[in-house]
Amino acid sequence: QKDIYRVSSLWLTNPKGEILLAHRSAEKRNDPNTWGPAVAGTIEEDENYEENIYKEAMEEIGLEGVKFTKGPKTRVNYPRNYFCQWYFVEIDREIDSFVMQPEEVDGLKWISMDEFMKDLVENPDNYVPNMPQIMAQLFPQN
Repeated sequence: QKDIYRVSSLWLTNPKGEILLAHRSAEKRNDPNTWGPAVAGTIEEDENYEENIYKEAMEEIGLEGVKFTKGPKTRVNYPRNYFCQWYFVEIDREIDSFVMQPEEVDGLKWISMDEFMKDLVENPDNYVPNMPQIMAQLFPQN
């Protein structure tokens, strides 16, 4: 795909410092059956990044009534070409309090940053292909 498109993504953590990862449904056209950020969505023509991330958070994992912090805007060029506006939030919630949209997400898990980084190196095929690039852009010191 040569066209550049726009995506909003949510990096969600809890007070223990764990990251919420979402397992992409087998029905997804791009990167099915892989782990990725808690929420991500392509921006529609009539919306902006902020409108999209709140909509996607509600649709994909049932998250609403929480204020997100705007993070960096990054450029991703593998395996697809897009700009991604990142948002961050820390919440204290159990996995079973989220409501997953089955067409988008078929699993969620809290994972420590150390365990995640180790697994990303040892099992990269378990994650969306651009996860190493995401981590380098969001957390260059790791």
